[in-house]
Amino acid sequence: MVPTPIGNLGDISKRMAETLAQADFIAAEDTRVTVKLLNHLGLKKPMVTYHRHNTETGGQAVIDRLAAGESCALVTDAGTPAISDPGEELVTRCAALGIPVCAIPGPCALVTALAASGQPTGRFTFEGFLAMNKKNRRAHLDSLRREERTMVFYEAPHKLAATLQDLAGTFGLHRPLTLCRELTKLHEEIRRTTLGEAAAWYQENTPKGEFVLVVQGAEPLQEQEATLEDGLRMVDRLRGEGLSLRDAVKQAAKELGLSRNQLYDLAVGKRDQSSPPAEEG
Repeated sequence: MVPTPIGNLGDISKRMAETLAQADFIAAEDTRVTVKLLNHLGLKKPMVTYHRHNTETGGQAVIDRLAAGESCALVTDAGTPAISDPGEELVTRCAALGIPVCAIPGPCALVTALAASGQPTGRFTFEGFLAMNKKNRRAHLDSLRREERTMVFYEAPHKLAATLQDLAGTFGLHRPLTLCRELTKLHEEIRRTTLGEAAAWYQENTPKGEFVLVVQGAEPLQEQEATLEDGLRMVDRLRGEGLSLRDAVKQAAKELGLSRNQLYDLAVGKRDQSSPPAEEG
């Protein structure tokens, strides 16, 4: 798998160029795009097409040639093959058949955007392109409402305005957003803004270029401190499971961070109040 520049042809590495030169053939998403890169490198190579519309037939053609002993360089139009790309399916099939797969590191829009975003990078989730179907799109976003990791999305210009509206509706107008446009290209732009501001801007201004959206994750939920009443409920549950009052209080106090003595006194008082009154006489 050979990554290709996401904009700037100068990002092609020596190893990437050598791999393309040494491969018996190249499996390309669009041969018209790949030939421009080959011309830049002064290479001529036989190519076959492999894209999302021919994963079955195109993939089998590649596998047959690999099984026959040929070597293949898999490329996408821009970026790293198999990342939000049908190359994923070809790699899976090769792995199942025991065909060696080598991934060469190189350009990747999501990593480039994340690194420049100013958002937390220690933990993140790549969500790719949102579905065009409204129901599936809504379900996807609803599943991310409490996501605390930084979220990375890809989006095409003709869908950007609608996507920003949906993101703002799900995560709130004030959620921080880093909007990365035309990364590594002449008109590269990185805007640090909010979902509400970006949605309003692109309602009035026509988006141009390819976008990567880096959305800050949700704030962690603040855990509420347990009360003695919470402790009593746990004691009752543990007593129902067979624990003695003393052991139930000990376990509940430890798990909820409560005072054992206070919880025990309260539990004893509750037990005494619930006992039947003594008979007179």
